[in-house]
Amino acid sequence: MKFGITMFPTEDAISPADLGREAEARGYESLFFPEHSHIPVSRRSPWPGGPELPEEYKHIHDPFVALSAVAAVTERLRVGTGVCLVVQRDPITTAKEVASLDVLSGGRFLFGVGAGWNREEMADHGTDPRTRMALLHERVEAMKAIWTEAEASYHGRFVDFDPMWSWPKPVQRPHPPVLVGGSGPTVLDRVVAVGDEWMPIRMPDPGELRRRVDELQMRARDAGRGLVPVTLFGASRDPSTLEKLAESGVTRVVLPLRSLPRDELLGTLDRDAELLGRFST
Repeated sequence: MKFGITMFPTEDAISPADLGREAEARGYESLFFPEHSHIPVSRRSPWPGGPELPEEYKHIHDPFVALSAVAAVTERLRVGTGVCLVVQRDPITTAKEVASLDVLSGGRFLFGVGAGWNREEMADHGTDPRTRMALLHERVEAMKAIWTEAEASYHGRFVDFDPMWSWPKPVQRPHPPVLVGGSGPTVLDRVVAVGDEWMPIRMPDPGELRRRVDELQMRARDAGRGLVPVTLFGASRDPSTLEKLAESGVTRVVLPLRSLPRDELLGTLDRDAELLGRFST
């Protein structure tokens, strides 16, 4: 099982580049940064994690800029979005950013995608929350066309463009892995349709996670696909839970870190690194 970390990269926390260097030095496989373009002051949409939205949601860097800083100072560490809110982004511009980061990192990018939870944030970008899942589907499909075709075109309900030229193409073939984020009742539909991997969020019941992983693999087989890797985002640090996750078919766990200054964070990185030797493959 691979071990990654995630943190909200804020202006008062350890810098993205420093975090990347320290993570790679300790043997972590990957580093993920989340995305929120902004947080509407209205706060009508409830945060899924509890009654109070953590302050760092308002202060994070753009993930592609922050991950570029990480890629520039590391050699092996994979860099990923956890998750990129593609329903709030232009797919042509985002396809260019993904391809550029994959090339500049030497093929180390992991493209975690999701539809998000903050309906006011989506609406500010002109996205109708009621159709966001269909929009996600089309935008991912359209980006795949841009990455893989010399003259890409796409004609859908929400995304529509005639043949275009767009380079660079990603280093990874056919494109960087698309990790579909989420744990909702329809997420496996999207994983099978447009994803290369599934990235559930938290899911504290290993038994429930195992049942859903088994369902995913069965559906992937029926669709003529091989095993679909599973990345658990926001995983527990409990060793017995990690053992159950490995037995359940989880291929990567992503441990959450608090947005802290460098000196306050390194101790947590060191303690978490002790798990790598026991569980990493």
